[in-house]
Amino acid sequence: MAPPPGGAPGAASRYGSALDVAEYFAPQRTSTDALPAPEPLLKNLTIGVLEVLAGVREVNQLARWLGEDAFRALVTRANLSARARNARGVTPARPAYRILSTHTTSPADGVVEGVVITAGPARTRAVAVRLEGWDGRWRATSLGLL
Repeated sequence: MAPPPGGAPGAASRYGSALDVAEYFAPQRTSTDALPAPEPLLKNLTIGVLEVLAGVREVNQLARWLGEDAFRALVTRANLSARARNARGVTPARPAYRILSTHTTSPADGVVEGVVITAGPARTRAVAVRLEGWDGRWRATSLGLL
């Protein structure tokens, strides 16, 4: 058997180029039909984000469900919240938030944008989350907290 044009005989010609192999192992998009319902993740992720900002949960505990940009943004915001608590001399306390409503829309296949409205002891907050299907599960690629 002759090697393909421009290719060397051996493993590379049998399994494809290095680029083909890298694309095979790269994160793969997943269709909405192959993913679970997004509402439970939106609710749990919202509570987790609020606990991170309150200082009672580590950001790393949410890393599995966050994309790289969302993770970095949450780490930055958590550090700012910790500095503000230290400056005021406030100790971290577990927030008692109640989920009032969840609103979702799907702008494209494998993408869900949701807003979760929560009520706490001091104020009502909204958390906006963009979920994208990657490797058979939802991942939050963008977070916004109002």
